[in-house]
Amino acid sequence: MKITFEADAVLDRRTAKVLTHPEEQGRWPQIREAIEQADEKIGLINAANDRVVQVPLGQIAVIESEDRMCGVTLITGERYLLNKRLKAAEEDFQAPRFLRINNRTIIGTDHIREFSSAAHARIEVMLNDGSQHVVSRFYIQQFRRGL
Repeated sequence: MKITFEADAVLDRRTAKVLTHPEEQGRWPQIREAIEQADEKIGLINAANDRVVQVPLGQIAVIESEDRMCGVTLITGERYLLNKRLKAAEEDFQAPRFLRINNRTIIGTDHIREFSSAAHARIEVMLNDGSQHVVSRFYIQQFRRGL
């Protein structure tokens, strides 16, 4: 198979467009899986057995501060721990893929379903898993730039 790369300024930064011959449509799932497996991974702690699990960054929906560690929720609903404070974790989880929305939370932008204005000049964000989070006033400008 021949591979060619082209740039398209019309596409969103987080989007990759794959063009194939119509007869290759049957191989699309294999191509998608290969691209997704190339996704960068991070080691998270499974609290049930203290084992480190490698998780693709694209699977992470929410990172929340929990004292000296972070709780990480995947799009599947599974919860893991990250042995870093949120401020240190923020360096690993940067825009445009992740956005900090308040003092306790970083969310994965790929998993935002919708957002709307809320009371006290805040924004309420709903993720694909149905969870709701509030963007504080301090992070609103950063949130808008990130989207």
